[in-house]
Amino acid sequence: MGKKITIYDVAKRAGVAISTVSRVLNDSPYVSEETKSKVQEAIDALDFRPQVNARMLAKRQPQIIAVAVPTFTTPFFNEVLKGVKDEIAKLDLDFIIYNTGSDDPEENFRRFIDRGIPDGLVIFSIEITEEIDKRLKDYEIPIIIVGSDHPNYDYFYWDNYKGGYLAGEHLAQQGYKKIGMIRSHSKSRVSDQREKGFRAALEKYGIELDEKYLVTGITRKHAGFSEEAGFEAIKILSERDAIPEALFCSNDSQAIGAIYALQKMGLSVPEDVAILGYDNIKISRYLDVSSIDQLMYDVGTRAIQRLAERYKNKDLPLKQSVIEPILIPRKSTLKS
Repeated sequence: MGKKITIYDVAKRAGVAISTVSRVLNDSPYVSEETKSKVQEAIDALDFRPQVNARMLAKRQPQIIAVAVPTFTTPFFNEVLKGVKDEIAKLDLDFIIYNTGSDDPEENFRRFIDRGIPDGLVIFSIEITEEIDKRLKDYEIPIIIVGSDHPNYDYFYWDNYKGGYLAGEHLAQQGYKKIGMIRSHSKSRVSDQREKGFRAALEKYGIELDEKYLVTGITRKHAGFSEEAGFEAIKILSERDAIPEALFCSNDSQAIGAIYALQKMGLSVPEDVAILGYDNIKISRYLDVSSIDQLMYDVGTRAIQRLAERYKNKDLPLKQSVIEPILIPRKSTLKS
């Protein structure tokens, strides 16, 4: 007797993932006709005969979704993933996390989807390029985008321009005139929109943004959204002899690093320098750091709820939501 043909052999011959073969065998609606034909040709050529009991068991298994994120070690993504985890626990779903990395997330994500993906996908903070869009269409599975937008998908997109505007407006209304910003390393639509909103608010209040008050830390970990980068940014400003009255940080981690550096220099927050963060992570509340709340947990739960709706009815009209950020003023920016 020859070697027993398995689902792995079929997947290899068809050039698809094992999960794709499984979906074809179970007559899933989330597989394109072209892919079905490739898999069926491989099944016929190999004379593959799946066991009936194995197929029935596969149909009873919970559906598995993939969650693609640039990192799952930052407080921002931790909060979003808590929402994902808690909502998935209420549903008949399992999930896997794929770390695309913060250096080149688009390229890493392309490699991930080329290997095949499970029954559904939630994509965090990755721009959907024309090439990625074409590849995703081949899978015909429910896909939710978070932190980006695209006309072909359900998405939850943060209004980063408004978030930056709220930051600039708050610092201007507190009476600060020398205002700076700690940027991230990555030049992206998110960071660009936040800075544009920030600049627009300062301009409205007649405040000139001096370039010497714009700074980026040295550490590239997490694209510069880190405590180390915030700490280094203060050191750089000190070396320039250009520490402003107030600083808008690209996230709360930077803000915490900046506050620590200022304390090391004998400076007080907000008496000497006001610090405003972004994300409103849990520790910011306990450190009394002003921040811009992005409702990350809520967005994580809503993304999974929408995915579950798509499983039940793939023909639902698209839901494309813009999340409005909220200013949370605390001691780190308020003048007495």
